[in-house]
Amino acid sequence: MNLKKLAVCLLTLGLTASPAFAANDAKEVERVKEAGEVMKEILNIPDDIPQDLLDKAECIVVLPSVKKGAFGVGGSYGRGVMICRSGEHYTGPWGAPALYALEGVSIGFQLGGQATDFVLLVVNTKGARSLLTSKVKLGADASAAAGPKGRTAEGATDVVMNAEILSYSRNKGLFAGVSLEGSTLRSDGSANEKLYGRKLTAKEIIVEHKVGVPACAHQLVSLLQSKSPKNKSEARSLQ
Repeated sequence: MNLKKLAVCLLTLGLTASPAFAANDAKEVERVKEAGEVMKEILNIPDDIPQDLLDKAECIVVLPSVKKGAFGVGGSYGRGVMICRSGEHYTGPWGAPALYALEGVSIGFQLGGQATDFVLLVVNTKGARSLLTSKVKLGADASAAAGPKGRTAEGATDVVMNAEILSYSRNKGLFAGVSLEGSTLRSDGSANEKLYGRKLTAKEIIVEHKVGVPACAHQLVSLLQSKSPKNKSEARSLQ
């Protein structure tokens, strides 16, 4: 009799826990979908990310809807995805995304009452490899700068040449380059496990291709593939 009661209790516990797991999965799926929407909206802004910079990006980090107070003492953070071109030298099609977290005590400005979207371009292989293997502090472990905007980045050659990561923000309808120095980027391991159903590192997802592109990422992947199908970085920067 006791064994029967135990079995019933375990079954009940399993049934009640299932919706919670489903909700967690749904949250990660929604995060990826939101990243696709944010990227679509930003690339439709007339004075958006310069095409020549987009074409030189090995990876892109999209952090949608980072709300006021998400940064500060207490370890709060913004969440999003990192997506990279496939292949050893990042010259192939855009692949499956890994979930990432942006953390920092201060980002140097007030986010305001509305949510802020961040887009970061990883514009060389050194920056990409750093993000795929460890937690990176922007401005220290990886050089970072506010990204130039407009049709071309010709007037900002020095910024582009000296930075590994270029960052942008959109808040209250305003799109601009923004410095995120002092913040850190890291792979969100628990979120990746929820999205893909097993423990995976960012490197396993992005470089080793141990999983395919999930349905929730199709919009983001197809958008980047249509807007920037080829990596136009100089060959020596891809070594």
